[in-house]
Amino acid sequence: MAEDPKDWQLETRLVRGGMARTEYGEISEALFLTQSFAYESAAAANARFAGAAPGFIYQRFGNPTTQMFEDRLALLEGAEACRATSSGMSAVQVALSGLVRAGDHIVAGRALFGSCRWIVAEWLPRFGVETTFVDAVEPSEWRNAVRPNTKAFLVESPANPLLEVTPIGAVADIAKEIGAKLVVDNVFATPIYQKPLALGADVVVYSATKHIDGQGRVLGGAILAGAKLIDEAYRDILRHTGPALSPFNSWVLLKGLETLELRVRRQTENAARVADAIAAHSKVRKVVYCGRPDHPQAGIVANQMSGGGNVVAFDLGDQAAAWRFLDALQIVDISNNLGDAKSMATHPWTTTHRSMPEADRLEIGLTDGWVRMSVGLEAAQDLTRDVERALDAA
Repeated sequence: MAEDPKDWQLETRLVRGGMARTEYGEISEALFLTQSFAYESAAAANARFAGAAPGFIYQRFGNPTTQMFEDRLALLEGAEACRATSSGMSAVQVALSGLVRAGDHIVAGRALFGSCRWIVAEWLPRFGVETTFVDAVEPSEWRNAVRPNTKAFLVESPANPLLEVTPIGAVADIAKEIGAKLVVDNVFATPIYQKPLALGADVVVYSATKHIDGQGRVLGGAILAGAKLIDEAYRDILRHTGPALSPFNSWVLLKGLETLELRVRRQTENAARVADAIAAHSKVRKVVYCGRPDHPQAGIVANQMSGGGNVVAFDLGDQAAAWRFLDALQIVDISNNLGDAKSMATHPWTTTHRSMPEADRLEIGLTDGWVRMSVGLEAAQDLTRDVERALDAA
């Protein structure tokens, strides 16, 4: 009797989940670089387009390599279904657009990545969808923001860039009471340390560009949910608007999943040491790391996350000090990406969150002295030395 992949441990799922070998018995997943597919007959094409026969139709609708990536990520997340997209932002855009229409209302956490904030504050309102922003940590704010036409909640937890953590279960309960869908961006926690669907979320989104690739090579995104919701809310929008993930990128992300657990755990070990070194330095006003007991939502972290992740945020007082720190780094790169094997640091005020109005940045506590650091796989002692030297320069 063949084993059920759902019985496998996490590490086995990451290496073997979703594998679909061809008749050649390849060990590495096959890369199907094709735009379209041929049919045995006109009747066969008709049956496939009608959904009466299985099979692929067009790369925009699906691809064997991409399906392996989707199946493996769904198995890892514990989701019934997954649809891959061309980037993390296309995943967020589709995840929300598939749930709302003109006249509907969204409630979103106030602390969001700049582009996510733009989608709900600037883009969706053009089509008659309004958004109310709330302090995501307080369940009462979510409840008080609900309207009769509220159809979706959007949570980013931990949030970018200051690592605010939302009690996902409590927010999910409110969403269920009113018949809304809860969408959780789980990028910072990764599927290794947090399972939003198990906590009550309806939809999980990822920028696979981050930890899933983890080596700075390709863009990608994913939407995970129940099979019925994927079919009803996202099937048509994905087919007709075209945010398809390329087969090559799917293949790269498949290979990234094989080492995801190993990389994330090592990055977390490094991040904990780097966070402690930053916290001990006299130039630092405040440090936030999900693995430290002084995290503002440490109790929530302990309840729903099994690890602190690899992102550290710290306040050096003002932009000049933050820039002096960044310019003094010799090992860590100045870059706005995260989750990479290489350590990176950025100044959110002038990069990832510069599109947010200044008042909105200040409202979430983001002043111009904050630095966000994604800790990589280098030796921890080299990273702490580089960071401490740069802090001295700050």
